[in-house]
Amino acid sequence: MAMEKLFSRIDRLAGGGKAGILVPSAGLELPKTKRAFTWIAWLLVIELALGFGAVVYAFVIARAGEPVPFAVWMRTVVVLCMTATLFYFFWRATKGFYWGYQRLRLFTQIFPVITLVMAAIPGLYPVWMITEQIVFSLVMIGVGDFLTGDHMREVFRKPES
Repeated sequence: MAMEKLFSRIDRLAGGGKAGILVPSAGLELPKTKRAFTWIAWLLVIELALGFGAVVYAFVIARAGEPVPFAVWMRTVVVLCMTATLFYFFWRATKGFYWGYQRLRLFTQIFPVITLVMAAIPGLYPVWMITEQIVFSLVMIGVGDFLTGDHMREVFRKPES
């Protein structure tokens, strides 16, 4: 009960006025929806592993005496935390919360653009970080592809006002 109260507060904060809107459960039970959510879950796990791996690698090379620029530390920690929040959006979407789907879809469309633009700034990141960002973006585009497909948009139709 206490946890649900906490989740309700987080939902109101993250979902705003649409926090309580649920999509019809029939769409969530469809095999195609479950398959899409399974793929999305695995892709998010890959994203989290990439983010965690980047943090670990930065620590390893820093301990070896190689300088790790502040931009690398910021990027690794911030993106790891932001990727972790995607799991909350994902979890709420699987429960039928319209806002969870919307936030997840929004972030999976914005993250790759920002990440690729940042990777393109000359000298900002080392080659290993640029490579990680490109892979991160490709996986995130895959998540977004599932979310913007016709089926998922139908299941998470915009609610009537």
